[in-house]
Amino acid sequence: MTGIELVEHAPHTTHDLPTAIGRALVASRIVDAAPDPYRPGGWRLRAGSKVGAVVMRVPGEEPLTLRITPKVPIARLFFLLGYALNPRIHREGAVEVTAHTELVPFLAQTYERAQERALRQGVLQGYRHTEEASPVLRGRLREADQVRRHHGRLFPLEVAYDEYTTDIPENRLLRAATERLLSLPRVPDGVRRALQHQRARLVDAGPLVRGTPLPRWRPSRLNLRYQPALGLAETVLRSESPEHLPGDVTIDGFLLDMNKLFEDFVCVALREALTPYGGHCALQARGVHLDTDGTIRMRPDLLRYGDDGRPQAVADAKYKAQKPDGFPDADLYQMLAYCTALGLSEGHLIYARGGALHVSHQVRNTGIAIHQHVLDLEGQPAELLEAVRDLARLMAKGTGSDSL
Repeated sequence: MTGIELVEHAPHTTHDLPTAIGRALVASRIVDAAPDPYRPGGWRLRAGSKVGAVVMRVPGEEPLTLRITPKVPIARLFFLLGYALNPRIHREGAVEVTAHTELVPFLAQTYERAQERALRQGVLQGYRHTEEASPVLRGRLREADQVRRHHGRLFPLEVAYDEYTTDIPENRLLRAATERLLSLPRVPDGVRRALQHQRARLVDAGPLVRGTPLPRWRPSRLNLRYQPALGLAETVLRSESPEHLPGDVTIDGFLLDMNKLFEDFVCVALREALTPYGGHCALQARGVHLDTDGTIRMRPDLLRYGDDGRPQAVADAKYKAQKPDGFPDADLYQMLAYCTALGLSEGHLIYARGGALHVSHQVRNTGIAIHQHVLDLEGQPAELLEAVRDLARLMAKGTGSDSL
């Protein structure tokens, strides 16, 4: 098995690859890939915002392992992920730091520890509602379905019942995430053995079918010990990983999109930081339109409403590399549209640090100011959250002229 290692947003590098593998990489869109015009058999590869590891299998070729390392430290990445899933996870220290420097080993060990804590008191049980045709009466008879489906016959019986079982959404998610991690490369042997043991405990939970929606579960007092593991399980199962490409090409692995991870963290952290100032926040706000007819929809990352229900502040998170001449102008145009449609005099764009300073722009003939803020993801978690609290204070005051 051959392997390629790339770094997020690093310059292009050339690798000797079979044509079929190169074409598969192009089709996957995991990385930017193109033939090298100056080197026969060479392919120029460049990682974008997706990080993680995948195994690509092309008929007639050796499997290819592709690993993409994030620019931010792995421990910091998992802080962002854990906080976005549930701020309480960070406060309680449920996501632990290890010595791993790669995403997949770190993810596997973090998930295994969270799952071990979830199962420590036994496998969770709950009631599962079932409706089926049965040779015996169980629960209650669904009379309308019985008449419609089996008119004139005594059997089978259309019944409905609640069964107390371990085959519930929570355990299905844990089992599926465990099996997904066991299929990934670079999972440490000790972690792999622990995951195999935990999978055996979840054997009575039904398997999930890839490509179908994940089962829904509701946070409650009963599944409280499961919640950190469930958040990580959903991240594992929702990770971007194309499974099938044309020509019987298969890809399996785990990829995180740093764009979405940064956006999720900023929005959740800002929502938490704005809580003391009253009102409420909507993430990926719906019902916002640019035009009076309501045909041009807009989805601000975060929209803060006052206690009277009127918009008070708007923010968008942008995880992208800085251009030599500054951040993309399109971001400013987008924020101007938000402020205009919402009737706000200020808007906030929040970037991951790329060497830029905090700046503000006063838009001509509008009275609208657009503020660009930068968060340093390489700082310590406490420092990062303090910077978000400073930003929340500026947004609540209605001014963004200060720097974080």
